[in-house]
Amino acid sequence: MRATRILFVLLWFFCVYFPAAFCANVTYDHRALVIDGKRRVLVSGSIHYPRSTPEIWPDLIQKSKDGGLDVIETYVFWNLHEPVQGQYNFEGRADLVKFVKTVAAAGLYVHLRIGPYACAEWNYGGFPLWLHFIPGIQFRTDNKPFEAEMQRFTAKIVDMMKQENLYASQGGPIILSQVENEYGNIDAAYGPAAKSYIKWAASMATSLDTGVPWVMCQQADAPDPIINTCNGFYCDQFNPNSNSKPKMWTENWSGWFLSFGGAVPYRPVEDLAFAVARFYQRGGTFQNYYMYHGGTNFGRTTGGPFISTSYDYDAPIDEYGIVRQPKWGHLKDVHKAIKLCEEALIATDPTITSPGPNIEAAVYKTGSACAAFLANIATSDATVTFNGNSYHLPAWSVSILPDCKNVVLNTAKINSASMISSFTTESLKEEVGSGSGWSWISEPVGISKDDSFSKFGLLEQINTTTDKSDYLWYSLSIDIEDDAGSQTVLHIESLGHALHAFINGKLAGSGTGNSNKAKVAVDIPIKLVAGKNIIDLLSLTVGLQNYGAFFDTWGAGITGPVILKGLKNGSTVDLSSQQWTYQVGLKYEDLGPSSGSSGQWNSQSDLPINQPLTWYKTNFVAPSGSDPVAIDFTGMGKGEAWVNGQSIGRYWPTFVSPNGGCANSCNYRGAYSSSKCLKNCGKPSQTLYHVPRSWLQPDTNTLVLFEESGGDPTQISFATKQIGSVCSHVSESHPPPVDLWNSETKVGPVLSLECPNPNQVISSIEFASFGTPYGTCGNFKHGRCRSNKALSIVQKACIGSNSCRIGLSLNTFGDPCKGVAKSLAVEASCA
Repeated sequence: MRATRILFVLLWFFCVYFPAAFCANVTYDHRALVIDGKRRVLVSGSIHYPRSTPEIWPDLIQKSKDGGLDVIETYVFWNLHEPVQGQYNFEGRADLVKFVKTVAAAGLYVHLRIGPYACAEWNYGGFPLWLHFIPGIQFRTDNKPFEAEMQRFTAKIVDMMKQENLYASQGGPIILSQVENEYGNIDAAYGPAAKSYIKWAASMATSLDTGVPWVMCQQADAPDPIINTCNGFYCDQFNPNSNSKPKMWTENWSGWFLSFGGAVPYRPVEDLAFAVARFYQRGGTFQNYYMYHGGTNFGRTTGGPFISTSYDYDAPIDEYGIVRQPKWGHLKDVHKAIKLCEEALIATDPTITSPGPNIEAAVYKTGSACAAFLANIATSDATVTFNGNSYHLPAWSVSILPDCKNVVLNTAKINSASMISSFTTESLKEEVGSGSGWSWISEPVGISKDDSFSKFGLLEQINTTTDKSDYLWYSLSIDIEDDAGSQTVLHIESLGHALHAFINGKLAGSGTGNSNKAKVAVDIPIKLVAGKNIIDLLSLTVGLQNYGAFFDTWGAGITGPVILKGLKNGSTVDLSSQQWTYQVGLKYEDLGPSSGSSGQWNSQSDLPINQPLTWYKTNFVAPSGSDPVAIDFTGMGKGEAWVNGQSIGRYWPTFVSPNGGCANSCNYRGAYSSSKCLKNCGKPSQTLYHVPRSWLQPDTNTLVLFEESGGDPTQISFATKQIGSVCSHVSESHPPPVDLWNSETKVGPVLSLECPNPNQVISSIEFASFGTPYGTCGNFKHGRCRSNKALSIVQKACIGSNSCRIGLSLNTFGDPCKGVAKSLAVEASCA
């Protein structure tokens, strides 16, 4: 501690007396953030530290830097750091200081979104559950108990950053902080108190004296000096609430999140690049991808409800840490093209004209610097005359001209290579000497713990469990007279998110909500016996609500009515107000089988399969190599899994997406929405679940499952992710690669290929065609026009090298069809 104080004093001394050398002065004006007196055009990307592991943070951040990012943006997750009031966790995946320092070590800036409301499809929006139980509290409004806790936590995070000298004003990487989050989307519901709350939040934040600007996203009335910023798929039309503030985009949604029961959304890179270029074209100078790497919702961190364990988000770096091509590479080129324009962009405001229908030209000109953007916002191609020259503009695209004359990049023309990734499955390898493989424990149906309690009426679940478990048992004993064998219907209504009904210890039926409607209403045929009958209802949550006005009050669980229909003489009995016995959580949750250490595992008798409420355990050997690892849960129902005591999250491979809404391809032209581009319809939303390599030991590993609805663990397999082929398809009309651009020298289009790993070389050419090839990576076809030289030329240029470049030249390939627009398509394998 003493050494830290000495270091802080030294840094303070140098910042005061030698600020130019040791500290950054971060301010802003109407054009941009100003760092050490210079306006900056900045590209940012979101990486949430707890959605990956510290072991891969450096690789993710380096890949972000290589992709052209200047800034890493992250939320701070209150419930991760303060799960119990006054008890803090900043270790492992929660080591915020380490994450910020890792970003700094790569030479990048940080935007720290303290909130402390996050949303982020994170459980309860990032709020800790204990906050809900503070007397008199109301979240996110002018409420003294809430404001006191919000200020306390925000100040703690700021103080932590200051103690480690992590603000730019102290020589650190943090150039921005955010308070609140998307409140403007829902603040009308809070009435006049919303305005006073926002004024309070702004004043509280600025009083913390970070030395860097604060922002509020989606907050049109953000008080000065807070910068209001935009979130959305497009923010080119956004303007800040003051002509003294820069135009900033804190969330450009690179894809969309996946829900259990939903199809997989994706966003074409041509549209994402179009949105980025349009933003900088129309005066923006700070843009952030949400997400640049999405990662994984480990444990019970998902929100929603019904958010999947995968948080891949179709981001430029995928869930497993592999760059997603061509998205990563094409955006890298966009960033390079924009940076070529930086001198002009920071010097002046754009002059915007419309040289044709749905065509927009923006010119930044000052002194010797001139940069221009030509946008076609229609869904059909166009030709436009600009500055006396003719330009072809593909539909829904932007051409970037760093010298106001020559096109360095068009957002619809991709020079970057594509990659085909695939999972190779292998059976679960049991540890040598581990015995019979799987062992098991049956979780008791109904009440089995000493801390159960009884209450008249049906209780709301979140207030009862305080989210210590997904599960709450509701148990009731009823007597039936002279009714042995009678058929009855049990009607149950729940606020969500799912339930299982057991009659006399046997599963009678289940019901589940979905991401569009969490509430459940079911009619389950049951068979009662004469005399005593036990009704056990297991209610469960699948992540707590994270968005919406008053979302903290929405609730979950079986709040009724619960009605028996069709009793003797057709009578009906409402059971809702009777005395129910409650149990929070499962018996073996408390005993710790997730670590695999309980002595009650059964390995002597036959393994029960397709049985609800069963714990399973096995020891296994990790897949060899360094490729990312997943577990394929096909064959299981629903539950949670632990590897070496670490929860890899909830699994639910039986929740299948609707059949409709997907297509073989998605037209990027025209406005994107979260439901526009979908894949995986009619299939399980998620079958593969990421296991970080750092959680695995070379030999002895333990896998523990809690299977809720019934499955066969012997069907579980491992999968490792590899890159199969790399491809590129470049036409004669493509601009040359951005790094070859020179306004004084004409360079033609070039096809580039590169193996994903530096220790690989191109081993074979699977396809090469110059002429009119068509199709996509892995499925290229020759067109009617083709050069017979293409394959040998590409083989000679590429085989044996890690990367290669081939110019599209008629002198090289010949002209197989005069007067026809030609292209070169190549697929290569790396080894």
